[in-house]
Amino acid sequence: MPAAHYAGDVTPGEAWRVLSQTPQAQLVDVRTSAEWQFVGLPDLTPLNRRPLLSEWQTYPDMSVNAAFAEETDAALSAAGIAKTAPVFLLCRSGARSRAAAAALTGLGYSAAYNIAHGFEGDPDSDGHRGAINGWKADNLPWRQG
Repeated sequence: MPAAHYAGDVTPGEAWRVLSQTPQAQLVDVRTSAEWQFVGLPDLTPLNRRPLLSEWQTYPDMSVNAAFAEETDAALSAAGIAKTAPVFLLCRSGARSRAAAAALTGLGYSAAYNIAHGFEGDPDSDGHRGAINGWKADNLPWRQG
Protein backbone atom coordinates (compact mmCIF):
# COMPACT_ATOMS: atom_id res chain seq x y z
CA MET A 1 0.00 0.00 0.00
CA PRO A 2 1.54 3.40 -0.95
CA ALA A 3 2.19 5.95 1.77
CA ALA A 4 -0.42 8.66 2.24
CA HIS A 5 0.61 11.96 0.72
CA TYR A 6 0.04 15.32 2.40
CA ALA A 7 2.12 18.46 3.03
CA GLY A 8 3.79 17.01 6.14
CA ASP A 9 3.77 17.04 9.92
CA VAL A 10 4.13 20.19 12.03
CA THR A 11 4.28 20.72 15.77
CA PRO A 12 1.35 22.36 17.51
CA GLY A 13 3.56 25.42 18.07
CA GLU A 14 4.40 25.66 14.37
CA ALA A 15 0.70 25.45 13.50
CA TRP A 16 -0.09 28.19 16.05
CA ARG A 17 2.65 30.43 14.62
CA VAL A 18 1.31 30.10 11.06
CA LEU A 19 -2.29 30.55 12.22
CA SER A 20 -1.16 33.71 14.05
CA GLN A 21 0.61 35.14 11.02
CA THR A 22 -1.47 33.93 8.07
CA PRO A 23 -5.10 35.09 7.85
CA GLN A 24 -5.92 32.44 5.22
CA ALA A 25 -4.63 29.54 7.37
CA GLN A 26 -7.26 27.31 8.96
CA LEU A 27 -7.31 24.78 11.80
CA VAL A 28 -9.60 21.77 11.30
CA ASP A 29 -10.26 19.64 14.39
CA VAL A 30 -11.18 16.16 13.14
CA ARG A 31 -11.95 14.55 16.50
CA THR A 32 -15.44 13.42 17.51
CA SER A 33 -18.17 15.61 18.91
CA ALA A 34 -17.75 13.78 22.24
CA GLU A 35 -14.06 14.73 22.33
CA TRP A 36 -14.87 18.36 21.54
CA GLN A 37 -17.44 18.47 24.32
CA PHE A 38 -15.68 16.50 27.06
CA VAL A 39 -11.93 16.81 26.36
CA GLY A 40 -11.81 20.38 25.07
CA LEU A 41 -11.13 22.46 21.99
CA PRO A 42 -8.26 24.56 20.70
CA ASP A 43 -9.13 28.17 21.51
CA LEU A 44 -8.39 30.48 18.59
CA THR A 45 -10.20 33.48 20.08
CA PRO A 46 -6.85 35.23 20.76
CA LEU A 47 -6.55 35.23 16.96
CA ASN A 48 -10.19 36.29 16.48
CA ARG A 49 -10.85 32.94 14.80
CA ARG A 50 -12.47 29.58 15.39
CA PRO A 51 -11.42 26.07 14.43
CA LEU A 52 -13.50 24.24 11.86
CA LEU A 53 -14.99 21.12 13.47
CA SER A 54 -15.33 18.14 11.12
CA GLU A 55 -15.39 14.54 12.38
CA TRP A 56 -13.07 12.07 10.65
CA GLN A 57 -14.79 9.26 12.56
CA THR A 58 -18.21 9.38 14.15
CA TYR A 59 -18.94 8.61 17.77
CA PRO A 60 -19.86 6.15 19.24
CA ASP A 61 -19.10 3.45 16.66
CA MET A 62 -16.01 5.28 15.35
CA SER A 63 -16.83 4.49 11.73
CA VAL A 64 -14.97 6.62 9.22
CA ASN A 65 -17.08 9.51 7.97
CA ALA A 66 -17.21 8.72 4.24
CA ALA A 67 -18.28 12.31 3.52
CA PHE A 68 -15.46 13.92 5.53
CA ALA A 69 -13.45 15.24 2.57
CA GLU A 70 -16.42 16.63 0.68
CA GLU A 71 -18.01 18.18 3.79
CA THR A 72 -14.74 19.73 4.92
CA ASP A 73 -13.97 20.99 1.43
CA ALA A 74 -17.42 22.64 1.28
CA ALA A 75 -16.94 24.23 4.73
CA LEU A 76 -13.46 25.51 3.84
CA SER A 77 -14.75 26.89 0.55
CA ALA A 78 -17.68 28.60 2.31
CA ALA A 79 -15.18 30.18 4.73
CA GLY A 80 -13.18 31.53 1.79
CA ILE A 81 -10.17 29.26 2.38
CA ALA A 82 -8.30 28.63 -0.87
CA LYS A 83 -6.94 25.18 -1.69
CA THR A 84 -3.44 26.70 -1.58
CA ALA A 85 -3.85 28.06 1.97
CA PRO A 86 -2.29 26.25 4.94
CA VAL A 87 -4.83 23.90 6.51
CA PHE A 88 -3.83 22.25 9.78
CA LEU A 89 -5.57 19.01 10.78
CA LEU A 90 -5.77 18.09 14.48
CA CYS A 91 -6.96 14.96 16.30
CA ARG A 92 -6.13 13.40 19.68
CA SER A 93 -2.69 12.03 18.79
CA GLY A 94 -1.95 12.73 15.12
CA ALA A 95 -3.23 9.53 13.49
CA ARG A 96 -6.73 10.51 12.31
CA SER A 97 -5.50 13.96 11.33
CA ARG A 98 -2.77 12.41 9.15
CA ALA A 99 -5.43 10.46 7.24
CA ALA A 100 -7.60 13.58 7.03
CA ALA A 101 -4.69 15.62 5.64
CA ALA A 102 -4.16 12.98 2.97
CA ALA A 103 -7.88 13.03 2.11
CA LEU A 104 -7.87 16.81 1.64
CA THR A 105 -4.68 16.59 -0.41
CA GLY A 106 -6.57 14.18 -2.65
CA LEU A 107 -9.11 16.96 -3.26
CA GLY A 108 -6.40 19.40 -4.35
CA TYR A 109 -5.33 21.04 -1.07
CA SER A 110 -1.61 21.66 -1.54
CA ALA A 111 -0.84 22.68 2.07
CA ALA A 112 -2.79 20.21 4.24
CA TYR A 113 -0.65 19.54 7.32
CA ASN A 114 -0.98 17.03 10.13
CA ILE A 115 -0.40 18.44 13.62
CA ALA A 116 1.95 15.85 15.13
CA HIS A 117 0.97 14.56 18.58
CA GLY A 118 -2.49 16.14 18.22
CA PHE A 119 -4.48 17.79 20.96
CA GLU A 120 -3.66 15.42 23.83
CA GLY A 121 -0.36 13.87 22.72
CA ASP A 122 1.28 10.60 23.61
CA PRO A 123 0.34 8.74 26.79
CA ASP A 124 2.73 8.90 29.75
CA SER A 125 3.91 5.88 31.75
CA ASP A 126 0.53 5.79 33.53
CA GLY A 127 -1.39 5.88 30.24
CA HIS A 128 -2.54 9.48 30.69
CA ARG A 129 -2.41 11.96 27.83
CA GLY A 130 -1.81 15.71 27.92
CA ALA A 131 1.53 16.09 29.71
CA ILE A 132 4.20 14.89 27.26
CA ASN A 133 3.45 16.58 23.94
CA GLY A 134 0.57 17.91 21.87
CA TRP A 135 -1.50 21.10 21.84
CA LYS A 136 -2.32 21.04 25.57
CA ALA A 137 1.20 20.09 26.70
CA ASP A 138 2.60 22.93 24.57
CA ASN A 139 0.44 25.33 26.62
CA LEU A 140 -1.44 26.59 23.58
CA PRO A 141 -4.87 28.12 24.21
CA TRP A 142 -7.70 25.66 24.71
CA ARG A 143 -11.01 25.52 26.50
CA GLN A 144 -13.12 22.81 28.04
CA GLY A 145 -16.44 21.93 26.38
